[in-house]
Amino acid sequence: MRPSVLDARLFRPVRRCCGLLLVLWVAAVGSGQRLCRAQDWPRFRGPNGSGVSTWRFPTRWTEKDYAWQVELPGQGHSSPVIVGTRLFLTAGKEDGSRLVLCLDARSGRMLWQRRFPGQTHRKHRLNTFASATPVADRERVYVIWATPKHYWVRALSHQGEVLWERDLGPYKSGHGHGVSPVVYQDLLIVPNEQEGPSRLVALDCATGQQKWSLPRDSRTTYSTPCVYRAPGHPPALIFTNWHYGITAHDPATGRMLWQAQVFGRPDIETAIGSPITAGGLVIGTCGWLGRTVHLVAVRPQKRNGTWHVETVYHLRRGAPLTTTPVAAAGLLFAWSDQGIATCCELATGKVVWRRRVGGNYYGSPIYAGGALYAISADGEAVVLAAERRFRVLGRMDLGQPSNSTPAVAHGRLYLRTVSRLFCLQAVGRDETSR
Repeated sequence: MRPSVLDARLFRPVRRCCGLLLVLWVAAVGSGQRLCRAQDWPRFRGPNGSGVSTWRFPTRWTEKDYAWQVELPGQGHSSPVIVGTRLFLTAGKEDGSRLVLCLDARSGRMLWQRRFPGQTHRKHRLNTFASATPVADRERVYVIWATPKHYWVRALSHQGEVLWERDLGPYKSGHGHGVSPVVYQDLLIVPNEQEGPSRLVALDCATGQQKWSLPRDSRTTYSTPCVYRAPGHPPALIFTNWHYGITAHDPATGRMLWQAQVFGRPDIETAIGSPITAGGLVIGTCGWLGRTVHLVAVRPQKRNGTWHVETVYHLRRGAPLTTTPVAAAGLLFAWSDQGIATCCELATGKVVWRRRVGGNYYGSPIYAGGALYAISADGEAVVLAAERRFRVLGRMDLGQPSNSTPAVAHGRLYLRTVSRLFCLQAVGRDETSR
């Protein structure tokens, strides 16, 4: 057989595969979805808010083990988001001004910062003027913050240029602002649930133009939405709220698709921790300190054209109020504000273990390569084994208070305190969980 014929036959499958990949890429771009790399961490708690990564990191370390650490201007509780080699973060100043920061994710070098004027106002003692985590795509980074007079939404280029801004009006809450936005395809989803007029808002990512607005009978809510993908059905945006419970919405219109009123009405409560989806379940939390706190898992199913939502389990003991659970390897891990960690079976809610870790927690845990990483309010990074046996793998004092959630991207773990950012390099990948 002639070499040229052999070469053509050998490379024919490759050409077909490349052609298929090109078609898929064009279709995604044509639908308005700006693709992020698979290892990016573009929003609060990473892809779809799951808080899950397959990278493995040290479980014990010292100061000399950091790839780098940097001082940050101002203070904040927002978490880092990473797209490619750029890390975005926010910080606040004592005069109420806000900063958008862009660092080189590999070296920690500050690439640029933008300062926006603001005003001081009343907030919870544990809150800051920069507690909302940004969200980024391949073209822009989006930041939101609110004062009693303004609810600012801004889009910046990756070079720091302000592309558009929009004011959603006054924001009324004695505890201050803290909810984070998300991007779905070409829409920026901005929850605006407060003590004043409340609504869920979708803005065009490119222009800031409002695409839809859904009024909500709400109180202040801090949970960040996620996307639920039921087999055979279009994706739905998931929100948690004291008044409505867990709700699913059409991303294109905001229309409510189904609702599960599973929390504590008529008691006054609030949703702070964010919903997650795992194993066909939607899991949400809500409550009020000193009263009942709920962790509820529901299973939505559509039969004969109608959605039916089954409550699979409802946990109260050790349930988190401020922090968000994480699911991995068939287990669900909840880390309460009072430092009680609970492991249960994801499918049934059966408790495997519940142990006191110590400390108070307002940043959420993440799963990375078989371990759980969380930072206490006192600034202690605690690592637990993410398995059916309770084990503390390590503790590290970060030297400053922290209410932030760790982030993972491209083989690096980022830990934030109020005014410092640390980076740890991965030691490998967890192939069993990929």
